[in-house]
Amino acid sequence: MSFFRWKPRLYPIVAILASVFILIFGIVCARMPGFPYFLAGLLVWLTLFGCGRACLRVLPAALIVGGIFSSLAYVSSGRDAASALAMANRFGALFLALVPGMSVEPVAMTRSLSALHTPRAVTLGMLIVMSFLPVLRAEIGRVREAMKTRGAGSPLRPRIFYRAFLIPLVTRLVDISDTLALSIETRGFTLGKAKYTVYKKEWIRISDILFAAGLAAGAVLVVLW
Repeated sequence: MSFFRWKPRLYPIVAILASVFILIFGIVCARMPGFPYFLAGLLVWLTLFGCGRACLRVLPAALIVGGIFSSLAYVSSGRDAASALAMANRFGALFLALVPGMSVEPVAMTRSLSALHTPRAVTLGMLIVMSFLPVLRAEIGRVREAMKTRGAGSPLRPRIFYRAFLIPLVTRLVDISDTLALSIETRGFTLGKAKYTVYKKEWIRISDILFAAGLAAGAVLVVLW
């Protein structure tokens, strides 16, 4: 019955494959006339399937970076609007390709990879990478707050950046890596062949099928435009 239950949360493998597809399709088909409509529809489609918060996070960066590079393409191509639009389309696809992966929880990714009997080295690597990025962002914020509290000054100055920002950050990351290694060993993770079970499995739902079908339909419409 869980297959027919609507949950606006993508199955991890579907999300990763969707990210790869959006990126490749954006690079190949950026010059097609209907591609801007594909990006607009993709933004709405991702929002409907539980990725609205991730879309809001990448949208400002996509507009700024895409605007800068499309302006450079416009100038360097002799004021060719088509080249500028194609560059904007590529960066739009690049940032929207990040959205499905950003919406996946590290635990859900680990469960799905384990259920598919993926090699433990791959599963463990994905878990560490997906868990480490939020930790890194939080630690950078803590170090910056500590610098403000102590009145260390601007981190743009090389001496202040090295002594007040870089050294505390590296020290904290080394401590976190030691804690992470101990936590993995305590929880029984091993890279060798060992029997294991998945306590709570992730299942493909009808929402995942609808998401993939809508994504494919949008791509076909762009090609046939």
